[in-house]
Amino acid sequence: MTTSQRLTRIPAPEGVAPGRGYTNVVIGTGRVVAISGQIALDEHGDLVGAGDPGAQARQVFENLRRCLAAVGATFDDVIKLTYFLTDIADLPAVRAAREQYIDPERLPASSAMQVAALVRPDLLLEIEACAVLPEPEPAAE
Repeated sequence: MTTSQRLTRIPAPEGVAPGRGYTNVVIGTGRVVAISGQIALDEHGDLVGAGDPGAQARQVFENLRRCLAAVGATFDDVIKLTYFLTDIADLPAVRAAREQYIDPERLPASSAMQVAALVRPDLLLEIEACAVLPEPEPAAE
């Protein structure tokens, strides 16, 4: 079963305005994968992009890509992203970074919120993801 067969996107249900930069409803069939909020730290735990929301967003999406790959998934399998930003004005930079990883015609459901702070004061954003993978094939007997 391909990703397009497992995921159904409904951009604008009847009576709901279409989303700008997200899909309103995504239905998935299979195993759910939850990825904790990723921050702009590299593999050594060093901050990437101090003070630069675009650079931090690119690192966060790269971290998400690596987490997805660890379970055999890609961004095509993502049904929901949740964005936490210390300044909502940084959302365009985050969306620009997202477009390097996710097809703008196949966006997941999303929520974005401005928060007072993240786990470290030098972090500008955090993004968590939910993906759906196909059920494993039954073992041959």
